[in-house]
Amino acid sequence: MSVKSAERVLKVFELLAQHQEGLTIKSVSEFLSIPQSSTSGLIETMFLEGFLTVDSSKRYRLGPKLIHLGHVALDSLDISTQGIPFLKDLMEDVQETVFMAILADSELAYVAKINSKRSIRTTAQPGLSKPLYCTGLGKTFLTFLPEEVRDELLSKLELKPITPKTITSVETLKDQLKSFAEMGYSIDDEENEEGLICFAAPVFGADRIIHAAISIAGPKERMVKQKDFIVGKLLETSRKIANSIGYK
Repeated sequence: MSVKSAERVLKVFELLAQHQEGLTIKSVSEFLSIPQSSTSGLIETMFLEGFLTVDSSKRYRLGPKLIHLGHVALDSLDISTQGIPFLKDLMEDVQETVFMAILADSELAYVAKINSKRSIRTTAQPGLSKPLYCTGLGKTFLTFLPEEVRDELLSKLELKPITPKTITSVETLKDQLKSFAEMGYSIDDEENEEGLICFAAPVFGADRIIHAAISIAGPKERMVKQKDFIVGKLLETSRKIANSIGYK
């Protein structure tokens, strides 16, 4: 059973998050269809407790106390633990091996691996790292990170050939990343391990920045036959994990 006053507080937070220029009490009242007298008392209490600030034009904005709470929430959020139930469902749906990775400096760090009954031979394991330029997960970060961060990472990378299909030209890689951005997912086509293809997608956080990447990997011939189905399930799962950590 919901509590009306608590619902109103949450709605004020969501509304002010969408209006960073601030809103007057009257505007908040109109947006939320709450009587102005009730809105006034609610806003004043939130202001006195440090959850809101107010300027000379009587416009209220989100306050400094929320910054601390946000940092605490982020610190307590373990994205791999949060994502594993979704990854298990994904593996059951596609019956292929599923991974999750995060960015660690300029390398890819695997944080989760869900084996299917049709397990594959791969050197990718939780706790290990791999280059960004030749893995689906790594190329997902290079595709969806802010441009200045991506360019800085690319400037540090040495594109060494790992298989005959590894891309070793920065310009070729950049062209590929543009295509991936339009597609919404990335591909490693035997560039890291011969015989294996990988489809990978980003997991965005509440700050709309990529926090992790998830992938499905398997033998190329088998994966290509089911590509549309596999990619559909991959993107669906990446959205579910993103929503679970606050992305909207």
